Amino acid sequence: MEMKLLPTINSPADLKGLAIDQLPVVASEIRHAMAEQIKKSGGHFAPNLGVVELTIALHYVFDFSHDRLLFDVGHQCYPHKLLTGRLPMLAKLRTREGMAGFPEPRESQYDLFSVGHAGTAIPTAVGMARGDMLNGEAFDPQTNPKGRRVVSLIGDASIVNGVAMEGLNNAGTLKRQFLVVLNDNGMSIAKPQGAIAAYFDRVRLNPAYRHIKRRAKDVVAKVPGGNIIGQMYHVAGEMLKDAIAEDAWFEKFGLLTVGPVDGHDLRGLIDMLLELRDFDKPMVLHVHTVKGKGYEYAEGDATKFHSPGSLVVEGCRVEIKSSARSFTSAFGDAMVDLMSRDEKVVSCTAAMPDGTGMNKVIPKFPQRAWDTGICESHAMDMMAGLAKTGWKPFFAVYSTFLQRAFDQVFQEIALQELPVRLCLDRAGLVGGDGAVHHGFCDISILRIFPKAALLAAMDEPSLIAGLEFMRRYDQGFSAIRYPRDSVSEMFKDQTCPPFELGKARALVEHDEPDIAVLGYGVMAIEAMKALDQLNGGREYKVNVYDARFAKPVDRMLIRSLLERGIRIVTVEDHSLTGGFGSCVVEAALEMDLDARLVTRMGLPESWIYQDERKQQMAEAGIDALSIARTVREVLDIRQAMPDPAVRGKSVHTIRK
Repeated sequence: MEMKLLPTINSPADLKGLAIDQLPVVASEIRHAMAEQIKKSGGHFAPNLGVVELTIALHYVFDFSHDRLLFDVGHQCYPHKLLTGRLPMLAKLRTREGMAGFPEPRESQYDLFSVGHAGTAIPTAVGMARGDMLNGEAFDPQTNPKGRRVVSLIGDASIVNGVAMEGLNNAGTLKRQFLVVLNDNGMSIAKPQGAIAAYFDRVRLNPAYRHIKRRAKDVVAKVPGGNIIGQMYHVAGEMLKDAIAEDAWFEKFGLLTVGPVDGHDLRGLIDMLLELRDFDKPMVLHVHTVKGKGYEYAEGDATKFHSPGSLVVEGCRVEIKSSARSFTSAFGDAMVDLMSRDEKVVSCTAAMPDGTGMNKVIPKFPQRAWDTGICESHAMDMMAGLAKTGWKPFFAVYSTFLQRAFDQVFQEIALQELPVRLCLDRAGLVGGDGAVHHGFCDISILRIFPKAALLAAMDEPSLIAGLEFMRRYDQGFSAIRYPRDSVSEMFKDQTCPPFELGKARALVEHDEPDIAVLGYGVMAIEAMKALDQLNGGREYKVNVYDARFAKPVDRMLIRSLLERGIRIVTVEDHSLTGGFGSCVVEAALEMDLDARLVTRMGLPESWIYQDERKQQMAEAGIDALSIARTVREVLDIRQAMPDPAVRGKSVHTIRK
């Protein structure tokens, strides 16, 4: 397919210069451009295919160089980016030189927030709406017709998030233009869960909503502030009158609801948005779209093609390129085994069954495994309730999304000393998803709680052993972290010893080592790879340990090493602030040992943007080459300071 129109669109102003009957061609070209690139690099496929016409219509009607457009989650932003001058960046999608997979203000003035978590579009839009009012810049049809309008775009699965609900509750109090566009495709990453999702299903299927013709007095009688809504109705066009939804759920929040309307009818969308654009009260436009629209295989399995890797397309056959076994897949199999062996184990995820491996678990144990939808706080409290009633709950959640349930970990779990088990996928650097998804602070936010046990897995056998330890750990909550990466087979021929609370595992151990490297989780594997770099010129005696625990750390090991004057290098795929290395330093100080002999390696206090994970690790200075270089530097310090009394002037911190 030869592109003709899309390359000429360098900004939405160019889009507005096209005739409406040219816009379907633009839509087709956007889909083709996205599909061709994602075949090569992977990326968010189905969600972006579903919003092409909706995005075109929004940019055709509004001026988002002046008006406000707030995205929720952000994985549906590719068409928006291609219409705002970023087509040349598509060829290097999700790499440092190319286009980020989420809204990114560093790229364009059209991206207002870096967005990767759900539920935020409505609250941030309310804030900008209020800010524009205070600045005297808000749109008002009488007093400021050239003012800024505000639009938030949110999905039906994301609307159930507690933050979105709080935003809706406040949005209904606004006395100005405010438009919420609900992209209702019946899908999140997986099928949306809960009563609200069921409500949307009924709305989509009900013919009365597809052919709405309601009188104004029927709507006004049901809506708070009915006189205002009535006035709005009387000045509305006939098309809008036909589309007003009687007894819509959002009207309970004080927002007039319009729709559902066809999200792929460009002319209809544009006409509708033109009618809605100048209303000076908060409204919801309910748009029904098809996730994966335009590609039969994506429409047929929108979950599989939500964010695939690179694709192999041969005629009608489409396959996602296979990769090595992932930690996610290993976790799913391990949980199936665990739940088969122990009938008291229950598990859940929050809208991420495929991303966490719970898609293997839920079908096998439908009475003991759940997907709660996008509501991590609720899921955490639900697990607390299950623990309180004698069950053994495991919550599979991305490290980055764990942050949203910090208060629940504190109040309902740690404070109650309940043995909830947290399984933290995507811990550390996540590759193409970039800064919005890095799991860089789970250790620092969890280690503050009494009786917490914090574990990390370096490979599949240690993941299995760690989960088994957690199953039996009842003194408090426990958490195990593992990355978005393939499992190493370096130790596949060795028996993995069971986890013992606060005990590290020796991978390489000399009686009189020159130095000791304590790797937390997969960083132990990276430290083993560094040995190949170290032993090229001279023979170094390097002890390497799989630290296993950040809390409690192996105090006996630390004491044994530091009392002999053996320097320690800690390596972690986590922020240095409050991370595993800090745990080691603090333990040394508490035991009155020389903490100056500890060198910490970890993530710097700067944002690491989208790229391949191995490139990000090199940038952060925690890959095998960086570990080898650091070990040499530390050994050079030791040789320059042979007197143990003066070894190491300070705690050395290695940062890129």
